[in-house]
Amino acid sequence: MRADLERVDARVEQAATIDYPLASGLVLDIVKAGGKRLRPLMLLLAGRGYTYDLDRLVTAAAGIELLHTASLIHDDTLDRASTRRGKPTLNSRLGSGAVIMIGDFLFAQSAILAAATGSTRVVSIFAGSLGDICDGQLREMMDAHRTEQNRADYEKRIYGKTASLFAGAAEMGAVIGDAPEDHIQAVRQYGSDVGMAFQIIDDVLDVTQETDGIGKPAGNDLRQGTVTLPVMIYARDLMPGSDAQRTLDAVIRGEIEDSAAIDDVVHAIRASSAIEETIEAARIFTEQAKRQIEIIPDPQSRDLLAEIADLAIRRVS
Repeated sequence: MRADLERVDARVEQAATIDYPLASGLVLDIVKAGGKRLRPLMLLLAGRGYTYDLDRLVTAAAGIELLHTASLIHDDTLDRASTRRGKPTLNSRLGSGAVIMIGDFLFAQSAILAAATGSTRVVSIFAGSLGDICDGQLREMMDAHRTEQNRADYEKRIYGKTASLFAGAAEMGAVIGDAPEDHIQAVRQYGSDVGMAFQIIDDVLDVTQETDGIGKPAGNDLRQGTVTLPVMIYARDLMPGSDAQRTLDAVIRGEIEDSAAIDDVVHAIRASSAIEETIEAARIFTEQAKRQIEIIPDPQSRDLLAEIADLAIRRVS
């Protein structure tokens, strides 16, 4: 798929170019840093399983990648993050107003690409994904520093923030490929399940990896008051009223900001059964995803999509 992804990259870079040299250079650095390009790859493979209209698929895939990039820029601004993947974020180099406008510009460019596919359904999926992303980000902001959260709250939040774009990417590919409706729905569910698994494993890595491995402080979510699944499971097993529970609650509420004290909580979570239980939750989503794509007629596309699902768990193996 390398040649097709290179076409996607070229289309993304073209759409992300801004007339202001300083801003353009910073944005292109972020776009080129890229990451794994999983969402566009998923879209391409979902279409390849049926009718492979490469030009339209590349256009949609570029739109999905730009939408993802724009959401990361806004996410970093809201989190006041100074680095991503070990590199400076836009908001560490420019004022927040300029960064928000650049994110909005990329959102607009991604919508233009979605419209360029000529499919009203693709545009509808795109709009729905954007709405879900905003919902997920709002849930994260509103739930920050709130100790009383449950698994359903968590899954709604990570669906919006992460899984919805995986689901939308897979569905767009199948729609452009003229797949039967039941196949489209199965492929969308595959994307949603893979996205859930990826975010759950990201939340594991946030706790288990050192700063150098993730490009931000270990336990960064906890430091910001974001309650993730490993934290929920760890909290569930604490004795009510214990020192450990009171300390964890104080960290989540932002009453403890001492880095060493937070590190102690992170190490306690690592040493607990919460990590393996969280990984198992991601593994269940991965297996569900692979069952969904058994319906795809093309074996090579099916196998490659299954490999993407397995990649979520492989990051912690």
